[in-house]
Amino acid sequence: MLNRRRIAGLLAGLAAPVAHAGTASAQPFRPPPPLRLEPPPGRPPGPRLVWQPGHWVWTRRDYVWVPGQWVRARRGGWRHGHWDDRPRGRVWVPGGWR
Repeated sequence: MLNRRRIAGLLAGLAAPVAHAGTASAQPFRPPPPLRLEPPPGRPPGPRLVWQPGHWVWTRRDYVWVPGQWVRARRGGWRHGHWDDRPRGRVWVPGGWR
């Protein structure tokens, strides 16, 4: 199982340009693979922790799966990354807390 430090390293090394919510980059359209069913592994390990589901991150070349993890709850809920139609073409909008 990947720990938070390993996940952070993965994101920094592979997807730093698009890992931040609100960042969009123009890319040729290619839909992400189907989401993986990744239920929480048991009960939360602490108070105010919620399960952040695993999600796909676009690395400018391919999609990389980032496993789910327990994180502090934030307002707005989690939204998975998706391609969005814009006037200049489709752009990848990364997943994140909104």
